[in-house]
Amino acid sequence: MIPDTVAAAGLGVLPAVVGWVAHVRRLRGALNSARRDPLTGLHTREGFIRRATALLGKPGAVVVLADVDRFKQINDTFGHAAGDALLKATAARLAHYVGRSGVVGRLGGDEFAAVLIDEDGAAGDLLAVLHNLLARSVDGQAPDVRTTVSLGWVRASDFPADDLSGLLRRADEAMYAAKRARAGMRRAGLGRLFATVAGRRAGRRGTHSPDGAKVAA
Repeated sequence: MIPDTVAAAGLGVLPAVVGWVAHVRRLRGALNSARRDPLTGLHTREGFIRRATALLGKPGAVVVLADVDRFKQINDTFGHAAGDALLKATAARLAHYVGRSGVVGRLGGDEFAAVLIDEDGAAGDLLAVLHNLLARSVDGQAPDVRTTVSLGWVRASDFPADDLSGLLRRADEAMYAAKRARAGMRRAGLGRLFATVAGRRAGRRGTHSPDGAKVAA
């Protein structure tokens, strides 16, 4: 009699347990969605920061910032659908290049961030390849809808006292220095950073790398 009572009690609790599990799954799904950019599927700022911070402790960690050149002009000329297609293509190429060992996030607008693990010490050469990859035309779009992407990067080991925020700031300054110099790409670190506040503002006003800009490490 007692086992039957216990079984009956268990069956009575089961719907509540199932309901709770479903509720938890919905909450997790909502949280994961909040950490993913709806357009590109990349991590949003919060999700990126969580994953990137964990990766900085690994040897060879490199922080990269990427900004689409002439993006406002593309939106104004070809429409937002073309701009969205360009952002999605840029995100997919970054994610494929960085791979599962790293992380890519969309910080907002046309600005992306990544942490990749450079095990061979060849980040400069690898990022030059990435820079050229990002400049390819987008499938399904008119040939004229193309641009370059300015990159700024920094090795975490060059600035061991910096946290993620500090490294992102250095990469950001290098990226806008690259825009100003029409260099395409620039590394921050140990006497190689030439960005200034004025340079950053000039980059934001529209001093961009043209198509086919020479890549500088």
